[in-house]
Amino acid sequence: MTFPVSRRAALSAAMAAACTPSFAQKATRPGPAAAAWPTRPLRILVGFPGGSTPDLVARTIADPLSKALGQPVIVDNKPGAGGNIAADAVVKATDDHTIGVMINGNMTIAKLLNPATPFDPVKDLAPVSLIGTAPLVLTAPANAPGANAQDFFAAARSAGSKWSYGSPGVGTVGHIGMELLKSRTGIEPVHVPYPGNPQVINAMISGQIQLALLPPGLVTQQVRAGKLRAIGVTSLGRSSLVPEYPSLDEGGVTRGFQLEIWTAAAAPRSMPKPIVEKLSSLIAGIARTSEVRQKLFQQGWQVAGTSSEGLANRVKADTALLGGIIESRHIKAE
Repeated sequence: MTFPVSRRAALSAAMAAACTPSFAQKATRPGPAAAAWPTRPLRILVGFPGGSTPDLVARTIADPLSKALGQPVIVDNKPGAGGNIAADAVVKATDDHTIGVMINGNMTIAKLLNPATPFDPVKDLAPVSLIGTAPLVLTAPANAPGANAQDFFAAARSAGSKWSYGSPGVGTVGHIGMELLKSRTGIEPVHVPYPGNPQVINAMISGQIQLALLPPGLVTQQVRAGKLRAIGVTSLGRSSLVPEYPSLDEGGVTRGFQLEIWTAAAAPRSMPKPIVEKLSSLIAGIARTSEVRQKLFQQGWQVAGTSSEGLANRVKADTALLGGIIESRHIKAE
């Protein structure tokens, strides 16, 4: 029996849908574009040097993501401008095979901090998944003054602008968070931006700077080796990531001070939504597996593994928080 062309097409489509693997439709019901995607290697852009926390996260998810997609996943480091160079490259990517692993600042206050930023994170980036969160550790050289946190802050207040603090760039949480801490404690160290946190750590070990807010995963080993000193963490109580370090609240330095960094996957806004949702489902699932969860914990992250909507909600909340600090402290891009 012969069917008209339109009817043959409909039957073919129905048969193709019936044969589509359940994995592809499990969470997001992606359309044909997502079912056929990817058709080439996926590139993950990271705006910080190798060995930085976003780089480690990207490389941790790259291999299992490659296996799930059936295509190579390449991590490409493009450091500079607090991660915004890579974020801008993600925004401009039109191949539907480029995403980024980013930090808070890239996805929240980049445009608020510097109106000349060539992209608007809210308009130009599509949230994929919030991968992990962590408090920061206020860190100092091993020979920092004071027997405890209160003594250290007393010395910092006395030093005024003679002290300097490092961050991985203007607009990062290491920068904006320290400005918030300055407003709460009366200290006034001068900001010195670096390409990434590994460079911040080297500068502190060599005595070029006196303090920094750093991710737990990068601090613990240096503190245990006697090269750095942990003053306190930016959670309300002790963090399960570094339970040996008291919070700044516990140390009697602050009251109600809480600040988190996070790392997340984002795509260009131009990427088709079914592909974004497919990536969101895969990356969130990978992050929550026991093996990857353990690796991320060892790197200093508590796994979130959210949907794209969950990340969008976090972006909205943190844009308001960090944007308020920028406004109240009159912070501008240097």
